[in-house]
Amino acid sequence: MKQKQILGFIAAAIALLLVPLVLQNFGNAWVRIADMALLYVLLALGLNIVVGFAGLLDLGYVAFFAIGAYMYGLMASPHLVETFPAIAALFPDGMHTPIWLVIPMAAGLAGLFGILLGAPTLRLRGDYLAIVTLGFGEIIRVFMNNLDQPVNITNGPKGLGQIDSLHFFGLDLGKKLMIGEYEIASVSLYYYLFLSLVLVSILVCHRLELSRVGRAWMAIREDEIAAKAMGINTRNLKLMAFGMGATFGGVSGAMFASFQGFISPESFSLMESVMIVAMVVLGGIGHLPGVILGAVLLSALPEVLRYVAGPLQSLTDGRLDASILRQLLVAVAMISIMLLRPRGLWPSPDHGKSLNNKA
Repeated sequence: MKQKQILGFIAAAIALLLVPLVLQNFGNAWVRIADMALLYVLLALGLNIVVGFAGLLDLGYVAFFAIGAYMYGLMASPHLVETFPAIAALFPDGMHTPIWLVIPMAAGLAGLFGILLGAPTLRLRGDYLAIVTLGFGEIIRVFMNNLDQPVNITNGPKGLGQIDSLHFFGLDLGKKLMIGEYEIASVSLYYYLFLSLVLVSILVCHRLELSRVGRAWMAIREDEIAAKAMGINTRNLKLMAFGMGATFGGVSGAMFASFQGFISPESFSLMESVMIVAMVVLGGIGHLPGVILGAVLLSALPEVLRYVAGPLQSLTDGRLDASILRQLLVAVAMISIMLLRPRGLWPSPDHGKSLNNKA
């Protein structure tokens, strides 16, 4: 049995490595879909810590995505240098933040904001917590949209452009790589970076789930009053859940800004938060394989449905808008999944294990 598992892991690893090389033969657009799917997996894994492990409904998770993206956008674009003469004097060659600083800074800044969000919501539960976190997400988006006056920090609705691609070990991910006669596209290079981050995140989440902290989060999720009576410090653990979950969003946001080369407040709307929550719920709350499956399906499904919406639009003589029809098909798919699989596509088989096993 163990040998079969090892062979399965090796086969899966080879398949994941070959995915972008195969997809780029059909066009870079398909590789971009795979890249965005990996970013959404990273976001869903972070939100799963808050919603799946600790049971705290967070509808403003996209705020941490925005914080990470704008942090990198400001640190790796000409905007601050052109706007503030003092910064231009400090960085005469421009601000070009290396990846070794980007990831810790994005994780740290988003984690700090996660704790700041969690602190005033410690006494809230259920719908009230959802409303407060939703408001936090909208506040961050509005701030990004309006911080161009009186001092232009975020460039407002015009967004930030000319953002640097990531560089490390002399490799520029924004340019294609030639190995002999074979060409690896820029989007494929980003795929391998995102895949590495996702694998590290899965390992971190798995170790957290099996740790004392993870079991304490699950106890809070099942019954907060009973967990508090057993001596669990629910305040600190809730703050830790918010902070840990937010770090994943910050790193994902920084990667998104580098990958796109342009960001604006429209990229961080409430709909994005709802989609990330849907990925966790539809995949299977608290179950890592289910969360990953839900993120991949819900991030790739709208793009695949572009090829379905076009022919359906032509059947109605253009009376139905293709984008609206695509959203309708996504909604129908989500409703069908929830009716047929109310616990998610891949629910956790060990529901309640934190109560049955010894800490």
